[in-house]
Amino acid sequence: MTPKVNRRTKIVATIGPGSESEDMIARLIAAGVNVFRLNFSHGTSEQHAEVARRIRKQSAIAGRYVGILADLQGPKIRISTFRDDAIELAAGDSFRLDLTLAEGEGDSRGVGLDYRELCSSVSRGDTLLLDDGRIRLRVDEVEASAVNCTVLIGGKLSSRKGINRLGGGLAAPALTTKDMADIDSLTEVRPDFVAVSFVSSEEDIFQTRELLQKHGMDPGIIAKIERAEVVADGDVLNGIILASLGVMVARGDLGVEVGDAQLIGIQKELIARARKMDRVVITATQMMESMIDSSMPTRAEVFDVANAVLDGTDAVMLSAETAVGKYPVEVVAAMADAALGAERQAVARTSHYRLDRQFSSPQETIAMSAIYAANHYSDVRGIACLTESGNTPLLMSRLSSGLPIFGLSSKAETLQKLCLCRGVIPLYFDASVFDHDEVDAQAIEFLKDGGYLQRGDAILLTKGTVMGRSGSTNIIKILPVQ
Repeated sequence: MTPKVNRRTKIVATIGPGSESEDMIARLIAAGVNVFRLNFSHGTSEQHAEVARRIRKQSAIAGRYVGILADLQGPKIRISTFRDDAIELAAGDSFRLDLTLAEGEGDSRGVGLDYRELCSSVSRGDTLLLDDGRIRLRVDEVEASAVNCTVLIGGKLSSRKGINRLGGGLAAPALTTKDMADIDSLTEVRPDFVAVSFVSSEEDIFQTRELLQKHGMDPGIIAKIERAEVVADGDVLNGIILASLGVMVARGDLGVEVGDAQLIGIQKELIARARKMDRVVITATQMMESMIDSSMPTRAEVFDVANAVLDGTDAVMLSAETAVGKYPVEVVAAMADAALGAERQAVARTSHYRLDRQFSSPQETIAMSAIYAANHYSDVRGIACLTESGNTPLLMSRLSSGLPIFGLSSKAETLQKLCLCRGVIPLYFDASVFDHDEVDAQAIEFLKDGGYLQRGDAILLTKGTVMGRSGSTNIIKILPVQ
């Protein structure tokens, strides 16, 4: 029997009207989804709880660990509404952002908005970006309660579109009243991950974790990097990364604020920085946007996914493609193919990272030694990691390798969080039911029965002297598969 070919890069798929049925969730899991995203910008708490139940049910039927990511809406700054829902703006037109205008009073001359700090946050000459940058305004004059602008790039502008400032600076607290209410409702969802939008400091992460823990929840927190001022300040960015389980390169709002040309380098830097700090990273937004309406991706989209994989991202994310698109299963399959294609490249399977660095713990020493040994001994077909907390396989996954890392644990919460770690296959294995001397052989037999290994292979195994204790990994072995 030929061992299974395992994709290392994880796929996050957003649930929406086009993918929320049990049948579609089952098909998406079969196509390769590792984590489902529940977008709390839409839907009710009851709807999200029901979808979460469907995901848990279908992942159990499939016999796979599939994570749930609850993505909080955050303080998206939006304009108010127009009398006729939409207007047309042309370059050279005057347009006024007026805090005194009520809902439904907007027209081609101006519109209201809900951001009371606008007049203190912008200056003459600033560029304001509406509808993800499709409309551009130049600030000409700032009054006490309004900002007068000239349209630089026009087009159709409809109600409730977002507004950003080129270079960032329109900052509101990361957790809104709605977000706090949504956190209260998560007891019915029990997500494995919670994404915090428009994070501005590590304090946003600490506040979110405190609110979750009050409800007895401890999901991994993902910081969405969307603000230009955050990526411009290395100390602030490092604090956010260290406070979180990982980060999301949220290319939509971030790209609007910094500009697409700058976003290229920022994406690469964020991925590299997160991996160096032992955190996971998701690359998101418009990765296969054309497949909302097309059954095949463009070549540029395939290259976009592949480049993120080669940069070292843990996961790539689909948004509207699976939430409202016509081809949710096909887009997941296309993304999986693109990731596998990139992973076959030599640069994705080797790493010189940390060869000149001192290790900080026995766990890290074992994890780094295991990957180095596996990458340099051709008989090794994978790494079996007996883990309680999941930290050792996470550390292993920070280094590039072509080999699977089998995260073997009896703790469901550990296995669920490993769903996001690149190259890690979470598998339920209860080492406590075996005598200490039998564990190694039983782990090998378990992986062989699962089709991951075959006779004649070698497996690299890590574990702790004291089984069942978190943080005790201190043993590494190379074992033959009999």
